[in-house]
Amino acid sequence: MRQVSPKLQTWLDNFNTAANLLIDGGFKPTATNAREGLANLTIELVTESPDVAWVQDDLVAGDAYHVPVRIYHPEPETALPVLVYYHGGGHMAGSVTVYDPICRKLALATKHIVVSVDYRLAPECPYPAGLVDAYAVVSNVWATLDSRQLNYLPTLSIAGDSGGGALVASVSAKAQNDENVTIAKQVMLYPSLDYTMDSGSMEQNATGYLLQKGKIAWYFDNYFQNGEDRRAASPLYQPMSAALPETLLLTAEFCPLRDEGIAYCEVARSAGAQVEYYHFADMIHSFLNMEDLVKQECETVYQKISEFLNR
Repeated sequence: MRQVSPKLQTWLDNFNTAANLLIDGGFKPTATNAREGLANLTIELVTESPDVAWVQDDLVAGDAYHVPVRIYHPEPETALPVLVYYHGGGHMAGSVTVYDPICRKLALATKHIVVSVDYRLAPECPYPAGLVDAYAVVSNVWATLDSRQLNYLPTLSIAGDSGGGALVASVSAKAQNDENVTIAKQVMLYPSLDYTMDSGSMEQNATGYLLQKGKIAWYFDNYFQNGEDRRAASPLYQPMSAALPETLLLTAEFCPLRDEGIAYCEVARSAGAQVEYYHFADMIHSFLNMEDLVKQECETVYQKISEFLNR
């Protein structure tokens, strides 16, 4: 029998009650309250922010836009591999500031230099601006690291959650045919991979589990503003081959995006890619941003990512 973890159920019940009261009172979603919602959730429930030896903000050059990044080097005297991280937020919310404690933990857990990307967000900057920024970072990150005279190994992996997972998969799809970009491994946590929203879990988990189907549709309507073919833009339906990076994909049972993650694994494997899959049977979307409630599960995420990247 499916059951949300008791660690989350009381919080989720209170959240649903508060959300219904807001809606009854005339609440309307805006980019501002979407951003505040994710930021406040993370501030309230990810309260441990460990020290990392070297942390600095910088820019990565892009043709259209120089992309802000925050770089975390856990061992500045040691040459370490690089992990580019794309935060979640439905292409509308999230930032390097919101994800700062998460990226600190990633850097320490994986012993990688983490480069957290502040890609442009909708609705101000609709598709494909964020994706352009995401690809600019993997194309040009080495020059930024060199300008800082950082010790690094020229091994690049990428990771992201939710909408950031969509960027991971889209970047990897493009890099399959780009001899100038080599991505060793990719990690996706409850990624958004099908902009058509056509899956069983999208219906099964449509309401009541923090991320709701209606909110996802709203995110996508703000992201795609020019009549784009959403199926063609979906990572799930982009060409995959054995040239994809080795993949770790993690899903949550009570997440509307669950089935598209499972489908991506199946298609990638069929194309010849190496895929590792891990499922959290009692978690909801965004649980990494709720660490104080589900500390053991979040520790498992960091452990799985570390083992995968360092294998």
